[in-house]
Amino acid sequence: MIHELRIYHCAPGRLPALHDRFQNVTLRFWEKYGIRPVAFWTTAIGPTNQALTYLLEWESLAEREAKWDAFIADPQWQAKRAESEAQAIIVERIENQILVPTAYSPLR
Repeated sequence: MIHELRIYHCAPGRLPALHDRFQNVTLRFWEKYGIRPVAFWTTAIGPTNQALTYLLEWESLAEREAKWDAFIADPQWQAKRAESEAQAIIVERIENQILVPTAYSPLR
């Protein structure tokens, strides 16, 4: 089991639009493709409060590649994403890490 940590750094004031897109659009597409979210967070104390951090769970890198690529290529997702950003960009920058548990990790 591996996990993917993603941090979406939003344009100023656009975090509510990102929350809306996740709640009403993105999660439905993830369900369609079998993408498994573990948790979502916002930052209470840190360098910015305009970020969404989330964790995804994958069986393998191969599963991640197949499912993520299918999701990103979905023309309906692309249209919904473009629609959500018609007035202004939402995400300025994305950080992405693939995490592999240690032998002593309680989450494996």
